[in-house]
Amino acid sequence: MPATDFASRTLADIATALPGATALFRAEKLDFCCGGKVSLADAMAARQKDPGELAAKLEALEAQARPAETPQDVDGLIDHILSRYHETHRREVPELLRMARRVEAVHRDNPNVPAGLADLIEHIGEELESHMQKEEQVLFPMMRSGGHPMIGGPISVMLSEHDDHGENLRKLEAITTDFTPPADACTTWRALYVGARKLTDDVMEHIHTENNILFPRFA
Repeated sequence: MPATDFASRTLADIATALPGATALFRAEKLDFCCGGKVSLADAMAARQKDPGELAAKLEALEAQARPAETPQDVDGLIDHILSRYHETHRREVPELLRMARRVEAVHRDNPNVPAGLADLIEHIGEELESHMQKEEQVLFPMMRSGGHPMIGGPISVMLSEHDDHGENLRKLEAITTDFTPPADACTTWRALYVGARKLTDDVMEHIHTENNILFPRFA
């Protein structure tokens, strides 16, 4: 999507369609929740700023989300996992956690509020971080060096943790009612669920890439 198209769209539309956009809006102090009905161009004009630079950042964010061809060689595959999944999880989970805490606090009297969602996202982030560090510090170096007689041990641990991640994602789907916000949900609430769905999709793709493409190379 050309950057100029983002300038004409409302903040709420962008926030609920593009995971990660809310962090860029917060950096510019743009109110995408209560003030989300204004266009990006008008919101930036009110702050006496050119919308072009922010629109370009949004365009780059959208490009990062497009599917990329999965490399076939081990080094390329590991680099792909690191850039496409590890970096993405580390960038997006903190923003999801921030939005979840805000939604639970602001809408605590709403019977539809996803109580416990922030704690679940925090737990998912901690589990992912621990998992990714094991891969980066132990498993991936072993794979880059061509394998190791004991590599089956770390792979077994990763496979078990992948099962745990899957269980966490099922809890995430349940607590968000399959990522369906109530009809009266605010923009932050809707953006939160869009981001939570993307996190689920990303983690599932991450697991698939390792379980079904990378790990079998060392069976």
